[in-house]
Amino acid sequence: MKLYDFPGAPNPRRVKIFAKEKGISLELVNCDMANREHKSPEFLKKNPSGKIPVLELADGRCISESVAICRYLESIVSEPNLFGKNAFETSYIESRNRHIELELWTQIGISWVNGPIVGSMGLFKQIPAAKEASDKNVKTFYERLDNEFSKSEYVAGERYTVADITLLSAIDFASEMVNLKPDKSFKHLHRWHNMISLRPSSAV
Repeated sequence: MKLYDFPGAPNPRRVKIFAKEKGISLELVNCDMANREHKSPEFLKKNPSGKIPVLELADGRCISESVAICRYLESIVSEPNLFGKNAFETSYIESRNRHIELELWTQIGISWVNGPIVGSMGLFKQIPAAKEASDKNVKTFYERLDNEFSKSEYVAGERYTVADITLLSAIDFASEMVNLKPDKSFKHLHRWHNMISLRPSSAV
């Protein structure tokens, strides 16, 4: 299986971490986002949304979207289970993962699009007020996470799941590329981050 990837891109990293946890080997194919390769007619045949990651199967069929790809990988290698072992756990993990995607990832994305790196590319008309608001929202969500981790070891309870992968990728990207690293005062959040970062899969 081929995974269309780009160094430093957070969503392909989610899939790479997930695959590493499963012991699944993927052939990484560099999709040069800097040169807009993900918007080329050839790539749009693989994913009409023009985004990475894309998983290409041996027969040429393609799956896009990080969680969809991870669900496919879970379906072919069931253990270790990362999406839930019963009806409640599956639903709860899904809800926690969605919280991170909709309430944290979206705000990091707004700060990224309106930040200096994207600004230097000249691709979008930036809105400073939007970045100011999203920066604040990210920091508020970090505070919420710190409180949650004072009561729970992992994002979705007492074991490692796909929700931890989603949060790790979000925080690392925000810290390294968007200047939104969690404040040192958030000791519970940093406890979680340090623990997850020590997993071998997190090194991808």
